Amino acid sequence: MAFRISIGPKEDYKLVVLVRNDVKMGKGKVAAQVGHAAVECALYAEKKDRKSFDAWYNSGQAKIVLKVDSMEQLTEYMKIARGNGLHTAVITDAGRTQIEPGTVTCMGIGPAPVSEIDKVTGDLKML
Repeated sequence: MAFRISIGPKEDYKLVVLVRNDVKMGKGKVAAQVGHAAVECALYAEKKDRKSFDAWYNSGQAKIVLKVDSMEQLTEYMKIARGNGLHTAVITDAGRTQIEPGTVTCMGIGPAPVSEIDKVTGDLKML
């Protein structure tokens, strides 16, 4: 007789990108910056946290874009995320198009379990 042990429901994973609302960027620029953050987070996880990468990849690769009002607010969320053991990727623009070189535009968080990311970013609004 075989027994199956249930460990509970499997949680989905997601990757979140926080975009600075005070940096005036066109829609295409925002999309590019969000893409940089998502790729950076995914590549990091693929190398350094394969369990999270596989769980995120196999659960649909959810990517959520939220807004913050300032660099100060982005920094606070970075500290909280890192304090909770979440990977972050801060994106700095090269300054070739719309904004000054070295401007921090956004930050990726994850991929990680939805519940862990929501503890940090659950109060933010979508972009």
